[in-house]
Amino acid sequence: MSEVLLGVHSLSVRADGGQRILRDVSFDLAPGEVHGLVGESGAGKSTLVKVILGILPRSMVRTGGNVVYCGRDLFTLPAPAFRALLGSEIALIPQDPLTALNPGRRIDAQLTDGFRLKQRLSWRDAEARAVTLLEEVHIREPRRVMRSYPHELSGGMRQRVLIAAAFALDPKLIIADEPTTALDVTVQKQILRLIHGMQERHRTALVFVTHDLGVVAQICDTTSVMYMGKVMEQGPTERLLAAPRHPYTTALIAANPRHDRPESGLKPIPAAVIAAMRAEIAAGDANG
Repeated sequence: MSEVLLGVHSLSVRADGGQRILRDVSFDLAPGEVHGLVGESGAGKSTLVKVILGILPRSMVRTGGNVVYCGRDLFTLPAPAFRALLGSEIALIPQDPLTALNPGRRIDAQLTDGFRLKQRLSWRDAEARAVTLLEEVHIREPRRVMRSYPHELSGGMRQRVLIAAAFALDPKLIIADEPTTALDVTVQKQILRLIHGMQERHRTALVFVTHDLGVVAQICDTTSVMYMGKVMEQGPTERLLAAPRHPYTTALIAANPRHDRPESGLKPIPAAVIAAMRAEIAAGDANG
């Protein structure tokens, strides 16, 4: 990779009680590329997102590593400089659109905030930009939606609003934290196609957090497979899925439901694989 937009280097996090949450996590992301973070619930994917965004809970502490964005170590930036990056250069598509949107404010107020605060646009110009964004995410009657409150919209429409908000200021990097989890299957596919299409048109780098290998196969250039806060395997997505090198990756692929083979049923991760990984992680913790 010749140019690195985001570099996560040996990132480690512990909980207050001493439990390790992230274990020396590293990956690089080039401009315009998509990196997938995949793994079961509890693998540390969302914690990694929180570290990058500077919103790690007080119950957790970073114990090592750094995050470099455009050559700058985010952890050494003054707080005002870091906050200035959020929204304008680094944006988030959160998991639950209902809780992410302010229930007491109309969509127009929430979509125009960035334009008015970061770009100093007038209300009229900010409103026009917001309407254009809603049209880009395929929302019909965007002016009616602008006057609506979040509870008046469907889950799919609320997620489209959040996607519009994330792309609003043309950031270089967007982090999507399982953005289709709260939606039904049909809407999930629509939203996934929408995010990928927007990412390609805007040439935005994307970190996509998911537990779905099918999603990884569709949109990710490179992928990190995580378990208990540790990257078990990492590499180009096509290679990783076609010829996995770690037994856990192999087991995850085998556990993925095959809609073309319904008779095959669900295959749990073998106990031997879990035991071997836990032993590997315990040995690493003891040495680290």
